[in-house]
Amino acid sequence: MVEDCSAINKDAFGTKPHKKYPVVLRTVVLSLVMISSVYICSICIKQKGFIINPNVMRVEVKDQPCRRPSIPSSEFPYIHYPDPTTYNRNECACTPVRFFALLSMQRSGSGWLETLLNSHINISSNGEIFSVKERRSNISTIIATLDKVYNLDWYSSASKNECTGAVGFKWMLNQGLMQNHEGMVEYFKKRGVTPIFLFRKNLLRRWVSVLANAHDRDSKQLNGTHKAHVHSRHEADVLASYKPNIDVTKLFLDINHTIKWNADAIRFFNNTRHIVLYYEDIVLNRTKVVDVLDFLRMPHRELKSQHVKIHTRPLPDQIENWKEVSQSLKGTKFESFLHSD
Repeated sequence: MVEDCSAINKDAFGTKPHKKYPVVLRTVVLSLVMISSVYICSICIKQKGFIINPNVMRVEVKDQPCRRPSIPSSEFPYIHYPDPTTYNRNECACTPVRFFALLSMQRSGSGWLETLLNSHINISSNGEIFSVKERRSNISTIIATLDKVYNLDWYSSASKNECTGAVGFKWMLNQGLMQNHEGMVEYFKKRGVTPIFLFRKNLLRRWVSVLANAHDRDSKQLNGTHKAHVHSRHEADVLASYKPNIDVTKLFLDINHTIKWNADAIRFFNNTRHIVLYYEDIVLNRTKVVDVLDFLRMPHRELKSQHVKIHTRPLPDQIENWKEVSQSLKGTKFESFLHSD
């Protein structure tokens, strides 16, 4: 009897459970493996951009980059394929876009150069966007504005939209650029933005233009409206009729300040791909504008502008206290400003 009970206990609690547990364990493990496999496959499909149709098996790689075998690898950092959120580039989606910024100081010819560039069918320069203080209030707002411009989501009368080949804007050095130069250098390098520097050699003539523009801002000589740039000889003559009386002390301060900022700007952005231009050189030799097209890798086109130069007369006819100004500059390193145009 004792032996029989012992045999029964062995069958009930020993042998049968050892046969059942491995089956359950295998089932659980197999289920986990299947679930994991399905999950991993779904993640891979999402990442690679596969599209699965229940009826037809179709594999498509999304966001395949546009390839241009003719573009050398050295140019890759400077070509982009923006994807605007406000419209579709359609057939121009694979047209490469280059980013630029026209860096200058007020009354140095940047408005004139920008109109020349905008007459090109493939170039969009969106004006002096950081003249609005809120856009340059801090580095975050500056970058947000730049991102919008370079994503082709910035709308202006210059926007070429779908088939833009080069996009940018003009930025005065005193509009937050110099104060945030470290962040901007980093941004330009990261995004492949190429600076176009435009300076003026004769800073006395620039100062005359600055004072005349400030005067018109207050007096509004053209039918009660202020115009920084004009499109007719009559309007130009009206604005040029004002002859400023120059404070020599302020003149020297402005000249030295402008020279320093111009030199600092070039030094800060020296390690970026850039070009330096002078207003006087472009006036005397219009092929200098072709250098800009070559710099932007844009096809050559005839460039036109409706801007009419305001101050064309000799300096003695444009400055009220010419004798005092000329005597102050004679014998200094700025004496050449009295003679050269």
